[in-house]
Amino acid sequence: MPYADSNGTSIYYERHGSGPVIFFVHGSGGHHSIWWQQVAALRDEFTLVTFDLRGFGKSDSSMPEFDGQDFPGDLIAVLEAEDLTDVMLVGQSIGSVAALRAALDRPDRVSCVVLGHSLGGISHPELTELAAADRAEAVKLPVIDRLLTAGFQRERADLTFLFQQMGTFNVARMQDLRNLDTNGPSLQDIQESGVKVAFLAGEKDAVLSVKTVTRAHELLPGSHLEIVPGAPHSMYWETPQAYNEAVARLRRTLTAPKDIA
Repeated sequence: MPYADSNGTSIYYERHGSGPVIFFVHGSGGHHSIWWQQVAALRDEFTLVTFDLRGFGKSDSSMPEFDGQDFPGDLIAVLEAEDLTDVMLVGQSIGSVAALRAALDRPDRVSCVVLGHSLGGISHPELTELAAADRAEAVKLPVIDRLLTAGFQRERADLTFLFQQMGTFNVARMQDLRNLDTNGPSLQDIQESGVKVAFLAGEKDAVLSVKTVTRAHELLPGSHLEIVPGAPHSMYWETPQAYNEAVARLRRTLTAPKDIA
């Protein structure tokens, strides 16, 4: 599989299937392989791109420290290497921050962004306050309980263990990504870009509440909102069928001509 050059840093990526492009952007515990349940289900209808941010998976992890501000450039490097246009970026958690920034930098290549379980680093005082309140509650829980429901952990100990093992392939850690949302885009920046935005939330997300995501949707005119019943923060892993259906539906409709959307 190929590598893209992001200002001298090797970024690993994979391309599967054919059709309209969906580009998945992993979060702090992920890498390209976390999307195995999405690739298998969606590659017959869509072109699926998965990749590793620097410090994750098979991308260059040799640098002494990581700067989250570099992550959007890693994504853009893959877009350019594959000469992709009309792309739907799908972010997972903090990966949504990199996705939104990359989209605003290259609206010629990205037509829409799905902010999965994230506000995408949008700079807005009310949203910042709401997200901080959600985070204050989330940190009271063990990390695994923030990401997967207790029922899933009991019933699928195998997939819970595999989920936890996925993060052991990464060098970069959550603290390396935190500065990514510094000086984030305003609501006006997003509107002026012409990039369409959808918020994808899980009803049982213990990290970012449905109330907060709904408020972000209300504040961003023209945005879309998808709330999946019973789904946790790591919806792509625990409830893949519902997640895949939501992603496919958004890809089919967000860039469809207005007369059929």
